[in-house]
Amino acid sequence: KELEGVHNRTDYDLRRHAEFSGKKLEYFDDLSNERFVPFVVETAVGADRTTYALLCAAYDEEPDKEGVRVVLRLRPEIAPYKVAVLPLSKNERLSPLAREVWDLVRPHWMSTYDETQAIGRRYRRQDEIGTPLCVTVDFPSLDDRQVTIRERDSMAQVRVPIAELVPALRERLPSA
Repeated sequence: KELEGVHNRTDYDLRRHAEFSGKKLEYFDDLSNERFVPFVVETAVGADRTTYALLCAAYDEEPDKEGVRVVLRLRPEIAPYKVAVLPLSKNERLSPLAREVWDLVRPHWMSTYDETQAIGRRYRRQDEIGTPLCVTVDFPSLDDRQVTIRERDSMAQVRVPIAELVPALRERLPSA
């Protein structure tokens, strides 16, 4: 509920410090010809509070066939990974092409590669950490050189030629 703390400490802290240190902590105002101990306003703001607020605002749960789908709907600009490259399965035929696709993506966006577990679980993992887009390499990709882009929020999928992947991702991640 609080992102920043603002505390009006008046002159209490400086007076106490002066009392125990034996040093004068007064200010002399030339215009009024007066000495006084200034009031202190202490602010406390940190990245932790702001980050917590962003995470709370982005966290979402929605019902699905398996129970509840957890989604971290981070804006692409602040998502830790922008793109995940996922071969449909850990397969000696798919992995080289999937790595080739990842090599295309890596120079442009912070990305990850994952071939462990079932594809549905990998999609869920990426949804949970806020990755906006997943690129899936499947068996038809070996012949048609196309991959599937899956959007985190809508779960919509579209196939694009590998040669057009970077522009297609850039269109979906314009400011990331």
